[in-house]
Amino acid sequence: MGELDALRVREDVLQAMYWIRSEGLGEAPQREELARFLAVPKETLTPYLDRFVDEGYLERVGDGFALTDFGTQLGKRSFAEEFAGLTGQAHGECDEDCWCHESPDEAARCLEERKQHVH
Repeated sequence: MGELDALRVREDVLQAMYWIRSEGLGEAPQREELARFLAVPKETLTPYLDRFVDEGYLERVGDGFALTDFGTQLGKRSFAEEFAGLTGQAHGECDEDCWCHESPDEAARCLEERKQHVH
């Protein structure tokens, strides 16, 4: 296993595990679940998971793997960077430059206008 491959797989695994946990789909997925989620053979993923345990990113919990605090930090950052363009403001929401941030009265007016503008 090359170092660049290990970095790429680590990012994918930590990001996936962070998302799985954040969505309430599991705290300690088994290697079969992770392999299926990442669309790689279990036999390919297994040595990487073992390595990530040894390096302190994951810990074994029963038959599964859980993020350590360190793994959680990296997974969260990787997830945020990967999906930054998709997790910003939604349609109909104001942005940081909106005039509504000038005062509480303006904020209330902006909220009322957005409530009335329903699709």
